[in-house]
Amino acid sequence: MDDSSPTLSDSVRAEISRRRAVQLLGVGAAAVAAGSAMTGTAAAAVAPLPSSGLRAAVLEYADRWTNAVGLRTLLEHAGFTVIDLDLTKAPDAQAQAVDLIAFGSFTNDSTNNTNPYGTYVKAHTDSLRRFVRAGGVVLDLAKSDEPGVGVPYLPIWKWDYNSTAMFAVRTDADFNTVYRVATAHPLVSVLPADASGQVFAGRSVTASWESLGAWKEMRVLLACVSGTSGYPAALLEGKDKIVAADGKSSVDGKGRYLVSSLTIDKCYDTAGAPTQSEAAIDDSRRFFNALTGYVKSAKAGSAPSLTVTPSLQAGPLVGHVSETTARLWARPGVDPGTYPTWKCEVKAGGVVVKTVTATLSTANDSTLLMDVSGLQANTEYTFDITSATAAAPAVPMKGSFRTAPAAGAAAKVSLGVGSCAHNVPNHLWKQVMTEGCEGFVMLGDTPYADMGLSGASSELDRVRRHHRDFLAVPEIARMVSSMPIWGTWDDHDFAGNDTDGRSTLKTMYREAFVDYRANANFGHVTGGTGLLTGRGPGEGIYTSFRRGPVEVLLIDPRWFSNTSTGVCMETVQSTWLKDALKASTATFKVLGSGMVWYDKITAEKDDWNTYKTEKLQLLDLIKTERISGCVMLSGDIHVSRAVKNFDGTPADPKPAGYDMWEYVVSPVHDWTIGDQFDVTTSAATGLPEKTRWTAHPADPVKWSKDAPYTFLKLTADTTVTPATLTAKWINRDGAVLHTQTCTITDLTRP
Repeated sequence: MDDSSPTLSDSVRAEISRRRAVQLLGVGAAAVAAGSAMTGTAAAAVAPLPSSGLRAAVLEYADRWTNAVGLRTLLEHAGFTVIDLDLTKAPDAQAQAVDLIAFGSFTNDSTNNTNPYGTYVKAHTDSLRRFVRAGGVVLDLAKSDEPGVGVPYLPIWKWDYNSTAMFAVRTDADFNTVYRVATAHPLVSVLPADASGQVFAGRSVTASWESLGAWKEMRVLLACVSGTSGYPAALLEGKDKIVAADGKSSVDGKGRYLVSSLTIDKCYDTAGAPTQSEAAIDDSRRFFNALTGYVKSAKAGSAPSLTVTPSLQAGPLVGHVSETTARLWARPGVDPGTYPTWKCEVKAGGVVVKTVTATLSTANDSTLLMDVSGLQANTEYTFDITSATAAAPAVPMKGSFRTAPAAGAAAKVSLGVGSCAHNVPNHLWKQVMTEGCEGFVMLGDTPYADMGLSGASSELDRVRRHHRDFLAVPEIARMVSSMPIWGTWDDHDFAGNDTDGRSTLKTMYREAFVDYRANANFGHVTGGTGLLTGRGPGEGIYTSFRRGPVEVLLIDPRWFSNTSTGVCMETVQSTWLKDALKASTATFKVLGSGMVWYDKITAEKDDWNTYKTEKLQLLDLIKTERISGCVMLSGDIHVSRAVKNFDGTPADPKPAGYDMWEYVVSPVHDWTIGDQFDVTTSAATGLPEKTRWTAHPADPVKWSKDAPYTFLKLTADTTVTPATLTAKWINRDGAVLHTQTCTITDLTRP
């Protein structure tokens, strides 16, 4: 799933190691002496099981902090024949066929500080998936020093048009408490619990290490906090799906994934002496004995039915950031009645400079929106969001951002832009950070919020869940917590494919959108003209922001649109846009729209050629008011392009008074539609050569690429003369697909 760990500084790693040493080494002897913390009469010792005929391949190392092991011993006690996992061979190509692959606790942190686990699972992702699909079980216990990292091998399913994924994300939160959630599950029902449902008590090693804070397509079996929400999770269960060739249906695979933050295998030292109390070891034995029957049922195709547990936590997300303000968002995932008030400490240079508080908004799906003011321009800040009511069982919510450069100062600013992204792991988001983008614009279909919906107006919770799952994708979560994010929508996060403002579902989709974004404003107040800075009912979601030498105007081409009348923006939004253009002092102005500005020549009508009158009026305003530095930005069509002067005619080749470029960037995901414009490169000239649209006098499509996993890096630079605006299309592996640079002279009417 996640192809690499996040970048952790040496100081962060040192702190994690220090904390781990304190927690692991400071409690051992006392817990062994104390014995079980369970109430009532002690249970009889757990007897070993006879040979089960099952074979397990094990990856296990002694924990370098406690010298503890135990996985092999516990599996043998449960009747497994145990072999070492051969790291040179795929899971389904071991010397002997196996039924269980078990990755012990901390196998990513062996005595020589290497990561054999990480190396193996990334190299054998496909084989692990095949192994589970055929009826095998993978058990993955606690890992260390991997906050924000997802389990790499969990499956991604490609449907007709859409994709979805299973994922599980480890956090930096450790718990000594573990509770039953799926009480009837065979791996859970055998565990002795106290009156509160707590299991695995009285252990000498922290019971849940780097607990699981976000997941998708998985069921919570054990959690770190009592209750039924399952958050944070300590044991997750997932099943694979076999998607039909047409991508329209699926059947369940036989096997199961068990992803856990439990350390229950660490029971003995390398000489075989117990490092846990006998009661604690018996609890571990019960779990592994139950695992024997569970693996048998998976192999037979009769594993327990699985109902997915929705993940509750998302964020933090850095939203609109100006020179002096920042808007921060989070969904802690806890009960808003118990933990209503939250505080955010903002630091510069490690010193707290601002503290703000906010209340979880139940009207906005129990999310937080925090506005920080009084900041300094062009300054790096970090932040921590914590409960101000009482210590909450939420995973740490930390992030960072940089404020915008002063508007009048010479600066070089780079923004990332993308559209059309599924809720699946994708290292494109990491590449955005690697490229040095200091903010990102979600240009619509981010996410596909209509996926799997029936079209009823009662599905708000499902739309919200799509947004929540999107922000919980590990690579996305890391990006949105470390740079400002702005967003608009396109059809699939507005109301459905090719929909316009007449949709009866738009109010529901708008409610979910504003719940999960932190723009400076969301359209205008209902029945009025003032911009809506809050998250209540309103009209549209259009917004704008300035970042140094560039101002981005994100237009809402959906809410007010009517393809029958040719009206797109209506009066209030149109007036806002024109006034903003005339008032802007930014060197470059970017007109962002989810749908393309030119005619995409399909049966669908959702492009600006349907609203040509409004578009030509906008171009004429730019021309008559001599508004320099304008370009257009769009997505939607699953092909990336550079288009120039689409609306030019022989009589008026440049309707804006200068070359009007449109930069199309799509998709972030892997599903492209083929290049219907058939733009290729001439071997003779090395320049684009059209085989279609030859009759168009402006010859508009200057570059086109049918390429998946693509984002745009837009760089405005006023430190050079003349100032430049460079658009660079980049794929997720860092390859530059095309570069287009304009100077401010190019974008100024003569």
